[in-house]
Amino acid sequence: MYALERRQWLIERARSAGRLDVSKIAQELGLAQETIRRDLGKLERQGLVRRVYGGAVPVERLTFDSDLPMRARRRHEEKNRIAAAAVGLVRSAESIYIDEGHLPQLVAEHLKPERPITVVTPSMAIATALVERPNVEVIVIGGRVRAQTLAVVDHWAVAMLETFVLDLAFMGANGVTLEHGVTVPFGAVAAVKSMAMRVSRRRIFVADSSKYGVDSFVRFAGLSDFERFVTDTALTAEHAAELHSRGIDVTRV
Repeated sequence: MYALERRQWLIERARSAGRLDVSKIAQELGLAQETIRRDLGKLERQGLVRRVYGGAVPVERLTFDSDLPMRARRRHEEKNRIAAAAVGLVRSAESIYIDEGHLPQLVAEHLKPERPITVVTPSMAIATALVERPNVEVIVIGGRVRAQTLAVVDHWAVAMLETFVLDLAFMGANGVTLEHGVTVPFGAVAAVKSMAMRVSRRRIFVADSSKYGVDSFVRFAGLSDFERFVTDTALTAEHAAELHSRGIDVTRV
């Protein structure tokens, strides 16, 4: 494979998988890791990928907030496992915040409580999925609805959230790094997430492993703000140990 062909292959793999891991790609192609790093450096200078710890992500992951149908097609099996494991951590919580996004929506779909609980959410899709669920009372926070994600944002939503005291929050994000914590592309979204974190006693971060090592635009939480990160087994033991060193336990399923 010529260098130009290899770089095109790397771009296509990054876009389909959401992330490139240098060590895995080098092993798959039978090349030195330094060769892959040089390729990624060139692609970054061309504005096609962004280098992150251990690899790279396509630039569109940093700025593009995909709609719900597109999210639903990505890594569905892994996300279902993550959602099921997350629901197992509800324990005695009676009031739960479920964030916007496809993986939090899967958490909601797996939530089938045997006792009454209250779910607070900014997501119209999650509210619709839960409204007729036995033992679930749904509260949708109010505000401007983003057409792309069917989620509520802006100061109305923040003000309403501030009145609650919640037992548990399941939070999603576009990226998480050791350096910058947990991030999303838009300030209006980050403001709602920040308030949900503030009013919740327990916080669990749910995300597939492709989000690790990715920075988005606005930070809404630090790693130590969460009691646990629930993700898939593609997150390496080394990366899990790095997260643990920052005070967050990791469940890989």
